[in-house]
Amino acid sequence: MTAEEGTAAPEDDRRPQEPALSQDESPFVRIALDAMGGDFAPAAIVDGAMEAAAEHSDIRIILVGVEDVVKTELARHDNVPDSISVVHADEVIAMDEQPAAALRRKKNSSVHVGIKMVRDGEADAFISAGNTGAVMTVATVLLRTIELIDRPAIAATMPSQRGYMILLDAGANVVCKPENLFQFGIMGSIFAEHSLDKPRPTVGLLSIGEEDVKGNPTTKEAFDFFSRSSLNFIGNIEAKLFYRGIVDVVVCDGFTGNIALKISESVAEMIGVFLKQMFSANLATKIAYFLMKSHLAAFKKKVDHQEVGGAPLLGVNGPVFICHGSSSPKSIKSAVIRARKFVREKVIDHIKENLAENKDILAHKEGKDEGIWTQITRKIGFGHQQEEKKDE
Repeated sequence: MTAEEGTAAPEDDRRPQEPALSQDESPFVRIALDAMGGDFAPAAIVDGAMEAAAEHSDIRIILVGVEDVVKTELARHDNVPDSISVVHADEVIAMDEQPAAALRRKKNSSVHVGIKMVRDGEADAFISAGNTGAVMTVATVLLRTIELIDRPAIAATMPSQRGYMILLDAGANVVCKPENLFQFGIMGSIFAEHSLDKPRPTVGLLSIGEEDVKGNPTTKEAFDFFSRSSLNFIGNIEAKLFYRGIVDVVVCDGFTGNIALKISESVAEMIGVFLKQMFSANLATKIAYFLMKSHLAAFKKKVDHQEVGGAPLLGVNGPVFICHGSSSPKSIKSAVIRARKFVREKVIDHIKENLAENKDILAHKEGKDEGIWTQITRKIGFGHQQEEKKDE
C-alpha cells in the first residue's frame, strides 16, 4: 500500500475545542517555565509568560531561575498577576554546555529544578528554550521513560497543504532501531489526535519510495511493525509528498527529521526574502502588496514557527516542551498555551493506553538486548532507585 492510496488528511485549520473538566480535575494548569533558557532570556521568557497569563486565567506560571534576575524582569511590567510566581534556581545551563556534564555538575539549574517540580507533582508541565540536549537528558533521567518506550522523541508541528502535521523524531535520536520508529508512531498519532483534533490520524513512514520494499533495513522492519498495529498506517511516504498533507504524522529517525526541519526553516526564510524583494521592486509591486496584504499575513501566520511555540518531548513520563533557542515572547506564549492543552487532554495517559493496545507487537523486542541482571533490576525498579540516588 502506498501513501497515495491512503486517505488524505482533511483540511481543518479551526481552533481546537477545549476539553471539558471532570469533577476531580484541577481548575488550574501549573506550568514551570525555564526563565534562564534561550538566547533572549530572561526578558523574552518573562514577557511571554505575561502574555500567556493575560490570555488564559486558568494557567499558573512558575518562573524558574535566579530569583533576583527574574524579579528584576518582572518589575518592568505593571500589574503582574498573582498567577505568576518565581522559584529560585542557583545555576544556569549554557546553550553550548555538554548535556552529560550539565546533568552531573549543575543539579540546581533551572532545568533540574523545573523538571523535578513535574516529577514531584508541584507542576503539571515544564517548558524550556534552553539547551535542548540538557533538557532531554535531565528529563529522561528524572522523569524516566513511559513503560514500553525506549527513547523519547521531539514531536514538531509543521504546516502542510491541508492544515498541519506532526514530524517525529525531530532531533532527539540520531540512530534508531525499528521498534523506536514504531514507538514514535504511536506517540505521534496520539499527540496529533489531541493537538490537531483529528480523531484517527493517518501515519506515514518517511522513506526513499512509497513501495513496501523501499527503504533501508531499519525502515523495512519498522514498516512491518506499523502494518500489524492498530494505528491508521498508510505506508511509506517520499520526501516529495512531505508537505502535501498526505498524512497527519510523519515518522523518521532524529537525524533525518532534524535535517528536514532545518531545511524547511531555511526554505521558509528564503521565500520570505524573495517575497520582500518582489513586492518592493517598483510602484506596481508595492500596490500589489497593499492589495494582497491580508492574504500575505495569513500565509506568514501559517508558516511562522512562533505560532506553534514549542515541541513536546514525547516518551518521558511527564509533560516537557522544548522551544527554539531564539524564541520570542510570542513563541513562549504559544508554548505555554500548547502545554496547557497537552495537560488538559491527558496526552500521556492516552499514549499509555495505545501502547497497551500494541503491547504484543512490542513485547518480543523487550529485553532482547539486555543482560539477565539488567532485566531483573529493571522489572523490580531496583536499578531506577540506584540511578535516582546518584542524581540527587
